[in-house]
Amino acid sequence: MKHIPRKRFGQNFLTDQAVLHDIIAAIDPQADDSMVEIGPGLAAMTRLLLQRLRQLHVVELDRDLVARLNKDFDPAHLIVHAGDALKFDFSTIPVAPGQKLRVVGNLPYNISSPLLFHLAQIAPQVQDQHFMLQKEVVERMVAEPGSKAFGRLSVMLQWRYRMELMFVVPPTAFDPPPRVESAIVRMIPLAQPLACEQARLEQVVTKAFSQRRKVIRNCLAGMFTENDLIDAGVNPQDRPEAVPLAQFVALANLPRGA
Repeated sequence: MKHIPRKRFGQNFLTDQAVLHDIIAAIDPQADDSMVEIGPGLAAMTRLLLQRLRQLHVVELDRDLVARLNKDFDPAHLIVHAGDALKFDFSTIPVAPGQKLRVVGNLPYNISSPLLFHLAQIAPQVQDQHFMLQKEVVERMVAEPGSKAFGRLSVMLQWRYRMELMFVVPPTAFDPPPRVESAIVRMIPLAQPLACEQARLEQVVTKAFSQRRKVIRNCLAGMFTENDLIDAGVNPQDRPEAVPLAQFVALANLPRGA
């Protein structure tokens, strides 16, 4: 029975075999890897992963697809977790001694940013992440200071990961075709992120980019003085997108009330 893609779940199923094999090549699964796939959908990528892996975990929200996965695959090889990836505790997936978790998936575009932040909480336990995302989102993730795409998502993820846009995927590779281009991103957690309190960095970055047309001195007025900005190596006349990650961290590390 044909599955009708559900708009509320952001379902666009990847069907292009050449693209699928390119993604598998980028991931390069090894037989004993501890891997989880988010949103396996109709299992196009799942089947290719299982040709390389002894076992694969998947997280799927759609109950019809969960039933299909449980019916079509040996539970010894495919472990299906029915539920919302935004609420799923990925640290519960068993990992062999000396290994870290590998995370892959064609992420629903309507929840991609919150899901990336949810996964960032377990970054120290992760070896790498390979995701299909809206191209515009990936461009924001990997953007460099000075780019119009550089913003809160860039800073907060670059603080935790080294990221690379691998290749672009056209809408024609999907059923139904989305209205936007997609891209594959590789995310490798940094062994030693720049030291600072995450909540404070988030606070500074969110305030800085809330009025990105203004200079940073005005964006952060009430949180930092002009002298504070200078002490952190920030030009008070710069716009937020011109301020590198290291300077945002320096601001977050200034004494409270400074």
